[in-house]
Amino acid sequence: MSSPAAAPPTPNNLKRIVAASLIGTTIEWYDFFLYGSAAALVFNKLFFPDSDPLVGTLLSFLTYAVGFAARPLGALVFGHYGDRLGRKKLLVLSLLMMGGATFAIGLLPTHAAIGSAAPVLLTVLRLVQGFALGGEWGGAVLLVSEHGDARRRGFWASWPQTGAPAGQLLATGVLSLLTAVLSDSAFEAWGWRIPFLLSGVLVIVGLWIRLSVDESPVFKQALERAEVRKADAGTERMPVVAVLRHHWRDVLVAMGARMAENISYYVITAFILVYATTSAGVSKQTALNAVLIASAVHFAVIPAWGALSDRLGRRPVYLIGAAGVGLWMFPFFALIDTGGFGSLLLAVTVGLVLHGAMYAPQAAFFSEMFATRMRYSGASIGAQFASVAAGAPAPLIATALLADHGSSTPIALYVIAASLLTVVAVAAAEETRHRDLADVAPSGDAEGSVEAAPAAQDARTA
Repeated sequence: MSSPAAAPPTPNNLKRIVAASLIGTTIEWYDFFLYGSAAALVFNKLFFPDSDPLVGTLLSFLTYAVGFAARPLGALVFGHYGDRLGRKKLLVLSLLMMGGATFAIGLLPTHAAIGSAAPVLLTVLRLVQGFALGGEWGGAVLLVSEHGDARRRGFWASWPQTGAPAGQLLATGVLSLLTAVLSDSAFEAWGWRIPFLLSGVLVIVGLWIRLSVDESPVFKQALERAEVRKADAGTERMPVVAVLRHHWRDVLVAMGARMAENISYYVITAFILVYATTSAGVSKQTALNAVLIASAVHFAVIPAWGALSDRLGRRPVYLIGAAGVGLWMFPFFALIDTGGFGSLLLAVTVGLVLHGAMYAPQAAFFSEMFATRMRYSGASIGAQFASVAAGAPAPLIATALLADHGSSTPIALYVIAASLLTVVAVAAAEETRHRDLADVAPSGDAEGSVEAAPAAQDARTA
């Protein structure tokens, strides 16, 4: 017995759901990226003042990386309950956790006030941020993917992805404004706290919008089917167990697909603030302005890449981005080394446009890999476990390579290696564009969410 098919969403309803996911992810990424920018600009002085400037930056980026370490745990916890309870409830919780941690950072005493307790508290709050973001991404993209128009899923699901550049744009814009109107001493004394405290206002807006949308109809139907099978056949299997049993190849593909996307993004947007100011002689304000403008372009091209993935497929568009980012790395650093604003802007903008070709189809691509009752877990695990090896250490590795070699060549080779890994992973994947999200798992094991009775298992095998 199955539920009747859900009615297609009305255009206005779908747009409201997209807006709720986009605004929520924008706030979450604003909080996350704000920390990354502050780590590059002031946290080395405020929380690690006894270190050499470059070592202080390394330590600052280390606390930045800690947030990524918590993301897999967030993926497991939020994915489990998101597949059991629904997408909406967990998205509300992730927003509250992220916003609360960011607001608390804005109130945090520095090393000068409380000594070594300051970086410890900073690290704890960063862990909370990472845990929340580990659960945010999967729920946001699934809420849109599962509501929507299958023919244009790549386009609609790419809109929550624009939350990343929108958050980057907002975080960089606020920091750029503050550094423009405040002296360096004023910014380091109190100005850096303002964007963190603004997060409290943004969270209230985000919660109001998220609470107004409905749960995914695809999830509701899958939950009803699972309850029937549970009553007839046995006990419900944990979503993470089902993922590892039925979709382990898809998890590996998702992790490989994330390598170039994640590493290139943080090199282009976070490490650039270190490289441009220390090696290319570019001012802090100039570097921030370049990232600001490039992020606006990035925001605009993501839906276009998403729409193209509806026409060509997820894999071809993703491969364009992965190969393109690898090929762009040497010109990227050569343009920055000129020290001119135009060259810097071109380097960052082209890099982010190519990154968008990976990031845009990623939401639909990962959603289409997994069955409904394990989709939150599968998409989140694949995306967030990769971030530990990719985005987390990327600024740290790039800064260490710069310190050791004094050259951008090893950093470019590092990104190129990630691009090759992603090309191999995506080339090995199946095209998912025409999959129905309401279908059961490709294995046919009733979405892998219920342990069938032995007799039922034997019947399926026969």
